[in-house]
Amino acid sequence: MTQSESEQTMNSRLIEVAALFLKLGFTAFGGPAAHIAMFRDEVVKRRKWVDDQHFLDLLGATNLIPGPNSTEMAIHIGYARAGWAGLVVGGAGFILPAMLIVIGLAWVYVQFGATPEAGWLLYGVKPVVIAIIVQALWGLGQKAVKGRLTAAVCLAALALYFLGVNEIALLFAGGLVVMVGENLRRLKTTNLAGIIAPLSGLSLPALAATAFNLPFMFLIFLKIGSVLYGSGYVLLAFLRADFVIRLGWLTDQQLMDAIAIGQVTPGPVFTTATFIGYVLGGVPGALLATLGIFLPSFVFVALSNPFIPRLRNSPWASGLLDGVNVASLGLMVAVTWQLGRASLVDLFTVLLALAAAFLLFRFKANTTWLVAGGAAAGLLSALWR
Repeated sequence: MTQSESEQTMNSRLIEVAALFLKLGFTAFGGPAAHIAMFRDEVVKRRKWVDDQHFLDLLGATNLIPGPNSTEMAIHIGYARAGWAGLVVGGAGFILPAMLIVIGLAWVYVQFGATPEAGWLLYGVKPVVIAIIVQALWGLGQKAVKGRLTAAVCLAALALYFLGVNEIALLFAGGLVVMVGENLRRLKTTNLAGIIAPLSGLSLPALAATAFNLPFMFLIFLKIGSVLYGSGYVLLAFLRADFVIRLGWLTDQQLMDAIAIGQVTPGPVFTTATFIGYVLGGVPGALLATLGIFLPSFVFVALSNPFIPRLRNSPWASGLLDGVNVASLGLMVAVTWQLGRASLVDLFTVLLALAAAFLLFRFKANTTWLVAGGAAAGLLSALWR
């Protein structure tokens, strides 16, 4: 292949990455678990850019670094398909639609003092999202669960999550258990004084009360994006500690409205930062807040991506990755159960979820069209009432 042909191929792949993640940025409702499921449908099953094992390894790697998992998966997949340019385009393509939608809703909020209702939309979309996640869990589980040990770790992570054990502790513990278990013979013949895996907390100085300014707000979001592991509830805790308690820039009601907007819009939940930035500083504030909270993800993925093949080739690191993968799977099952209880609230939503599951498993229906169909069904149900 000549240099010109190689450049044309890479440009074509870059366009493919941009088109896919812009589409997903407009249609990926339901939070990280649903996003991961939709990514798998698009890049493993339909486009075959990566196989299931590679996809699982990327997912495991995102769980080892701070930041929003689904956005980091978009960045990883962009790199796998189109190199360094794809890394930027994949992440930016997934973030941009959600950011623009949130800025529009934030403008309505500031002008009229209320968030637009989207209950009818989510009423129909959520059951479809549950079916999409279940299909992804079934497919990923067949690759991630490689024997009794990984199955036991998956079930343990599921059970311990419901007992309130920290998610990050479960991920690292699962990785260590499988790593040691799969290499037990090697461990017996190796002179090891011990394995230490400290999960040290980050001690940050208290913020002094200060008048609002854009650079300081950017630094706060940059800090949050650099250290935040876990779910949207963890994000809520960080935002409340900084913006409500320490600085007094937001009220509790404004923060809850921001979290609600992040939950009901498609794309990454971290666009909650976009809403807060707009409320505090208009369009410049929204852009800086978005940049601050997402920039660390691009840096962490760029630094960690080259090491993923090495992790898989090392028996010890491969065991760690296998353990993180099955622990992640257990956590996804737990989250799916919680989402299911909140989403399947009556006969209509149960039937909608079953219909979506049938179309997925029997006919391999496109997830984007299923989400659109769920939204339409939700609208029709609202009109009938």
